[in-house]
Amino acid sequence: MTVLVTGGAGYIGSHMVWELLDAGEDVVVLDRLSTGFEWAVAPEAKLVVGDVGDIGLVSSIIRKHKVDAVIHFAGSIVVPESVADPLGYYENNTSKTRSLLEAVVRENVPHFIFSSTAAVYGGAGLEPVREDAPLKPESPYGVSKLMTEWMLRDTAAAHGLRYTALRYFNVSGADPRGRTGQSTPGATHLIKVACETATGKRPWMQVYGTDYPTPDGTCIRDYIHVSDLVAAHRLALARLRAGGDSLTANCGYSHGYSVLEVIDSVRRVHGADFDVRIAARRPGDAPAVIANSELARQELGWRPIYDDLDRIVADALNWEKYLQHTASDSPERRRRKRRLSLEATRPRKKNFQPNAV
Repeated sequence: MTVLVTGGAGYIGSHMVWELLDAGEDVVVLDRLSTGFEWAVAPEAKLVVGDVGDIGLVSSIIRKHKVDAVIHFAGSIVVPESVADPLGYYENNTSKTRSLLEAVVRENVPHFIFSSTAAVYGGAGLEPVREDAPLKPESPYGVSKLMTEWMLRDTAAAHGLRYTALRYFNVSGADPRGRTGQSTPGATHLIKVACETATGKRPWMQVYGTDYPTPDGTCIRDYIHVSDLVAAHRLALARLRAGGDSLTANCGYSHGYSVLEVIDSVRRVHGADFDVRIAARRPGDAPAVIANSELARQELGWRPIYDDLDRIVADALNWEKYLQHTASDSPERRRRKRRLSLEATRPRKKNFQPNAV
């Protein structure tokens, strides 16, 4: 059987593809390449360029590749952008996921894993937030994801689909083996922005607000290494295949860092200072959001191994340096370089099982 990864040419999706291939899975990627890159897709995965909202296309992929599980990453993720363009977010994140679910139900795919977000909680405060906390999204982005969670709940009740919705906190870092990372131009993730500034891609960066009710006045987030996050998805898939019930769970480390603490880490790991400027608050930013991840640890057997801010930053910086090194390459040349370097690392063995996480 095959796993369909939507948005698999993007940041988290491309890491998920590698995680699945490392576990011996067959993988097909569906991505319209609006923010993702063809060269970021692992060579062993099949890439289909198209839209998750195209019911006919999704149905044909499921039938052709004998898909038994969908892991859904495709969507828009920038909170301030969602405030400026709510209808675009409801279209891309909610309406198109509704179409994807129709194809999944039509083709009798039994398992679905959804990329949700801590933004469904709104401003949760300094204490780690549990899955049963009040859901009060403060941006159209958060609302669009919550609406999809509701669609999944109702679809599962009506059609027997079993799903896992993983609520991400702040995903950061890059593949420790250097196979993929955050590559989107103009990215808004704090660690990505700070690493770009440290390495000279940006002349300076901004801190949006220093008057929040937090110890140093800047927003606090729970930063999770992308490799730990995709490991949780792999474990969620195994649980569903073993007959597990539908589940909604947080993915975070249960502790947070402020914006200024993250910037200090980048300075420390990089070994040099860079220009940081203070700006006004952005619409939709909550003061603090930290995960209580006990449910994921208990139900999935998830054991994070990269829970260290400096390690997250180091992997992100290494990827940034790789992007600088290949900045002048054409997409085809970059794809060819990646393929050659990856083929040199090891032969892929079917049913290879990595160490449990």
